[in-house]
Amino acid sequence: MRIAIRLMLSVVVALGAVAAHAAEGKKPLKVAMYSGSKEYDSAGSLAKLKKVLEEQLGATCTLNIVEEKGTALAGVDDLETADVAVFYTRRVSLAPDQLAKVKKFVESGKGVVGIRTASHGFQTWLEFDAKVIGGSYGNHYKVDAPAEVVIEEKGKEHPVMAGVPAFKTVGKMYKNPKLADDVTLLLTAKAREYSEPVAWAREAVAGERGRVFYTSLGVPKDFDDAAFQKLMVNAVRWTAR
Repeated sequence: MRIAIRLMLSVVVALGAVAAHAAEGKKPLKVAMYSGSKEYDSAGSLAKLKKVLEEQLGATCTLNIVEEKGTALAGVDDLETADVAVFYTRRVSLAPDQLAKVKKFVESGKGVVGIRTASHGFQTWLEFDAKVIGGSYGNHYKVDAPAEVVIEEKGKEHPVMAGVPAFKTVGKMYKNPKLADDVTLLLTAKAREYSEPVAWAREAVAGERGRVFYTSLGVPKDFDDAAFQKLMVNAVRWTAR
């Protein structure tokens, strides 16, 4: 009985969000999601995010399951109509025709959200990290470690951080020793012996990219955290303009 009531409430919330968009004369936000990081259960995590986006933003989301270190991006044609692409893939070697579609989407000015392994999500386009995300992925620390995720001073007024409190995470922290000069650092994670930048935003550059958000967080437990969920919802909304 309780499960049925929860399902009904979820449907009502989702329909309400869609109706609000329609009343404002807006088309539902279209989000193409790509999961291909088996180690971090990206499929299960993105399924949770999909539900949240549909409920809170009235978004239409497609979740495409990609083989980690595979040779194809399932659902690549969804990029033709998507407003935002969420990438959580790992070392996928795309053929030239598929890679061209990804680059076309990026250069079109649409939104890009990268999660964790997206920094090395395309083995045939490793420049995606520096050129699009604005990071400098240099492997990760050896063991999982609890860390405090704190808001950077410059990030406090950024739209992505609206309503997002400091929170905690557990996972192997990624090393990003040098970020691009034009990113706005939003979050830093501080463990006992080290700290690393873990979330940032990047404004659009005409002909090169649209708005970009990236976080090196994204282990399964993060997606159960209300603060992290809020961060991701804000990121999708912001990159979509």
